[in-house]
Amino acid sequence: MGSVPEELTLVPLHQRPELLEACAELLREEWGKSRASRLHTLQRSSDSFPACLLLLRSRGTAEAPCQLVGHVRLSRVAGRPHSLFVESVVVARALRGQGYGRRLMEATEQWARARGFGCLHLSTHDKQRFYAHLGFVLGQPVQSVAFLSPTIPAEVLRLFSTRAAADTTTATTTRSRLPPAPPSPLSPPAAPAPPTPPPNVIWARGVLAESNGHSLLETPHRDAKGLPIFWMKKDI
Repeated sequence: MGSVPEELTLVPLHQRPELLEACAELLREEWGKSRASRLHTLQRSSDSFPACLLLLRSRGTAEAPCQLVGHVRLSRVAGRPHSLFVESVVVARALRGQGYGRRLMEATEQWARARGFGCLHLSTHDKQRFYAHLGFVLGQPVQSVAFLSPTIPAEVLRLFSTRAAADTTTATTTRSRLPPAPPSPLSPPAAPAPPTPPPNVIWARGVLAESNGHSLLETPHRDAKGLPIFWMKKDI
């Protein structure tokens, strides 16, 4: 007889509260922190974000017990109403090296896309090559917005996105009230700017790691502890 095929499903933790303890232990094994702290964070999972998603594996019939394979948390991104921030990505240690990390991220992309989101952002200290193989590219830092009330996420994100525009308008209005500057005396034409050098191109294990100051090998960004951190994004 052949082996029973496995079925993988991605479900929000708040729809499977019986898995709360197992999920807290999965995260604690990877990153520490107390059980109480992990439970407190996980219990905030909701359809209004942040949402903790679980990859579950089952074999045979629907009544067969499910095994917790991995976890990912999604939050809204300030100023980017169609983006989500990905964090706390983890696969159970006993199941690593079998492709479940890729399948967890692919299922996460499908889940986000089905809800109208078009871009995923994340940061990583040392998994940049893994994410590059999944189609992520280097990006700029973004601010995740966690623990919003279901009634205000859109408003808050709109405020973040319009503040810069308002500041620009104010600055422009202020400048327009100033008297015009006197004409400057004639001066010899400036020398043409030198041509822009082509960007450095680095290949890291088969993945294009374009540079121009940061690449899959080096980054100008640092986290709160001063450690190098790579910011990445993917249009989905």
